[in-house]
Amino acid sequence: MQHLVRLAGQFEEASQRYAATNGITRNEDWFILKLQEELGELTQVWMKLTDRGRKRGLGEAELREALADETADLLGHILLFARRNGIDLAPAISRKWRFEPR
Repeated sequence: MQHLVRLAGQFEEASQRYAATNGITRNEDWFILKLQEELGELTQVWMKLTDRGRKRGLGEAELREALADETADLLGHILLFARRNGIDLAPAISRKWRFEPR
């Protein structure tokens, strides 16, 4: 799970740069609210991809790419939330999913 720790650090650096560039204060609420925002964006793309939302001229390949991008955003913000709240995901994953992470 060291990969998750390293990845979380990379997301943290990128998030700090983004916040500084855009004048955003990343307080306690920001981390959970960003999770909700990113889940909403992922859901929106999913709705389009599954013909339950307006595609606005986007083809399937573009929507699949957007789905991947929004999934990456959501993962990044999950890792940021865990890091900010001192959550060690490796033992939590092992405990919750009942398997040993590699």
